[in-house]
Amino acid sequence: MFKRVVVWFRNDLRVHDHAPLFYAAEKAKEVIPVYCFDPRNFKKVSLGIDKTGNHRARFLIEAVDNLRSNLQSLGGDLVIIQGKPEEVLVSLAKKYEAEAIFFSEEVTAEEKEVELQLEQNVWKQGIKTSAYWQSSLYHIQDLPFPVTQTPEVFTQFRKECEKFAKVQAALPVPKKINLPKNMSDLGDLPKLSTFGLKEPDLSPRAVLVFKGGETEGIRRLQTYFWEQDLLKVYKETRNGLLGANYSSKFSAWLSLGCLSPRYIYEEVKRYEKERKKNQSTYWLIFELIWRDYFRFICKKHGNKVFQLGGIKNNVDKWGRNKNHFWKWALGQTGIPFIDANMRELNETGFMSNRGRQNVASFLVNDLGIDWRWGAIYFESQLIDYDVCSNWGNWMYVAGVGNDPRENRYFNIMRQAQNYDRKGDYIRHWIPELADIPGFDIHQPFELPTSLLKTYKIALGSTYPHPLVKYKAWI
Repeated sequence: MFKRVVVWFRNDLRVHDHAPLFYAAEKAKEVIPVYCFDPRNFKKVSLGIDKTGNHRARFLIEAVDNLRSNLQSLGGDLVIIQGKPEEVLVSLAKKYEAEAIFFSEEVTAEEKEVELQLEQNVWKQGIKTSAYWQSSLYHIQDLPFPVTQTPEVFTQFRKECEKFAKVQAALPVPKKINLPKNMSDLGDLPKLSTFGLKEPDLSPRAVLVFKGGETEGIRRLQTYFWEQDLLKVYKETRNGLLGANYSSKFSAWLSLGCLSPRYIYEEVKRYEKERKKNQSTYWLIFELIWRDYFRFICKKHGNKVFQLGGIKNNVDKWGRNKNHFWKWALGQTGIPFIDANMRELNETGFMSNRGRQNVASFLVNDLGIDWRWGAIYFESQLIDYDVCSNWGNWMYVAGVGNDPRENRYFNIMRQAQNYDRKGDYIRHWIPELADIPGFDIHQPFELPTSLLKTYKIALGSTYPHPLVKYKAWI
């Protein structure tokens, strides 16, 4: 039994199914929960992009605030600090005479380097560390193969896991958290301005108002599964573009660990018993397995997932035209289907799965731009950014990852016809084009300039228009 343990929260901002918190409450008389805002996560990266944009940062701050509230309801609290975790956590543990630091294990380079430095620093102080695996549906110890032999094709990974691995039961919420009585300054929640970010405007066109935190994540699940009974049609609606309920939207809360994948899994199984079991209920679990897959692939391949050639070590074939990239990023390509999706991302921090596949394919296959630029931009903008899913999916689309196909190409006009046949999505996000009827809205370059209104895009000779490729099909 420890006298006092620090629990370092990372991308696991919840009190349910939380291994470090649960075992700290069992093994220690007193527990000090801590969240550290690392300034390195708010720096500028390539192309002057914020590593964490304002939508994503606001969602994070909301989630940390909610975590504090949920810990307080258990008799504890949350210490909020800023700085490099491998340094300030050691100082905190030393100040309050903690004997150990418990935390969740991550898999990618930046996070692993922090873990390594932390372990080295606390070792010098005689403080122990315990890392717990809890980010995936399947526990790493329950995989039917060593991580180093994770199949390169998702279907094989899925089938072997479904056949030979079991999902462990979610851990209960601790009954009580005993905070040391001598805790003085718990720290204040930072504002966006602390990181040089502006408060984002609330878009009136947003499909859903996303609010960070465990409480909101559980509420979303209860609404989607039980109140509106939408799980039964998930497979049929998941490729939608408009509205709050075409998909679960759980990814936002999964990304910061506000929802545990095992909790979702158990709720699906309960739904199957109490309501209905069909392809849709299976498909939601199927998507959780995809999420696992990219995490284990990242652990297997390490830094290759961030390199230009990806895990296939492909040669450099990419262009780096910054002008074309920013037209894509700002939704100014002149392709309404692409621009509408990028507008949604920029205004809300979210985009549908179908939209992500299309804009990613357009950037790498039509514009030929370095796929890593797209991954960096998504990292900045997406409130549901998950390092493994983001970089794994971008590799996949770029043909340098785990896709068994040679080229994951999306014909944008065909996709538009399949998923936005009447142009409702375009009208929602590009109201300047609202007067263009039916499917014609997807090809405004064919119409008189007067109909384009304020949709002013540099077409023609000043910007090679990719839609010339689609002329024959149209």
